[in-house]
Amino acid sequence: MDFPILNTQVYGHRLVYLDNAATTQKPRQVIETLSDYYLTLNSNIHRGAHYLAAQATERYEGVRAKVQAFINARSCREVVFTRGTTEGINLVASSFGRGLLKKGDEVIVSGMEHHSNIVPWQLACEQAGASLRVIPFSDEGVLDLDVYRSLFNNHTRLVACTHVSNTLGTVNPIEEIVAIAHDNGVPVLVDGAQAVAHMIVDVQQLGCDFYCFSGHKMYSPMGVGVVYGREELLSQLPPYQGGGEMIKDVTFERTTYNELPFRFEAGTPSVGDVLGLGAAIDFMLHEGIDNIARHEADLLQYATGRLLTVPGIRIYGTAPHKAGVISFLLGDAHPYDVGTLLDKLGVAVRTGHHCTQPIMDRYGIPGTVRASLACYTTRTDIDALVDALNRIAPMLL
Repeated sequence: MDFPILNTQVYGHRLVYLDNAATTQKPRQVIETLSDYYLTLNSNIHRGAHYLAAQATERYEGVRAKVQAFINARSCREVVFTRGTTEGINLVASSFGRGLLKKGDEVIVSGMEHHSNIVPWQLACEQAGASLRVIPFSDEGVLDLDVYRSLFNNHTRLVACTHVSNTLGTVNPIEEIVAIAHDNGVPVLVDGAQAVAHMIVDVQQLGCDFYCFSGHKMYSPMGVGVVYGREELLSQLPPYQGGGEMIKDVTFERTTYNELPFRFEAGTPSVGDVLGLGAAIDFMLHEGIDNIARHEADLLQYATGRLLTVPGIRIYGTAPHKAGVISFLLGDAHPYDVGTLLDKLGVAVRTGHHCTQPIMDRYGIPGTVRASLACYTTRTDIDALVDALNRIAPMLL
């Protein structure tokens, strides 16, 4: 089996792992790549004048080229390694806030953002004296693009929007969102954390100016992420952090910063995790991203139909264009109680507000139970979830 952890037994039951929007499990190839790095190649990169350092650097920069091709960036200079989506958005928000955001300016975000694409912009706005404006969404979980168009004015400086909602599963029309923003002369940052594992992402086709994602949502180790940024915009932003690697020359009087992308990569990176990201990309390309997307679309349709047969279930997020995320409540039961009982039957789901409290406030609920899919999810897994819900429903309804 490509995913050894799926052989795990939980309380005497086969593990049914449906928490993929939180993190995906790792295929054997990725685990072996990470292990091999520490067993045979462990070295700091870029600065060493010895064999291990040279080999590690070559492989590390090889992954940057692999990421460039994976998302169709124009150049490796547009690919910045981070620890994850959260750090990537904070990098852009901090640098953009210090470099281009002024008092009275406005940043547009959608109402379905993860906290990681809200709080960094709040911080940047507070520091600059700017403010946030919010795109509302319908009961089905569809953004109101007419209201979005009306939010632009002479003070709008940036739009930040998720590609796929981690709670509702909505796949937002990023190309249209970007086109509207660009018609108003405004750049767009896309939170792609929930998209890259489920569909082909072509940043040039999307037209976005920044695209941030995490490796651990797409079968790679935790601790690595990517910021794609258009070179002409990245080159305008001040560095996010200071330290080694991001400099060309340092004196006590002044520092000359390194070229892109290194000026945004201060300090020692997580080299092994980056190599693991490269192995995860290889895995996804071998499986075929279109094949993964078709498999998950079929499963989503199957899962939605089967879940609607469970007494008392309510699904939140019914947009016509969705990725493999289903959020639901069972009667008046608290989502934590549902999740705890499912766990005792071997079914792993996520419960709570999923770092999207504004979504929960929009629906007037404390949280949801969330089942999320991956390439290794099967109809048998969905059947196990539904059977477990039918078992616990009489205790809770």
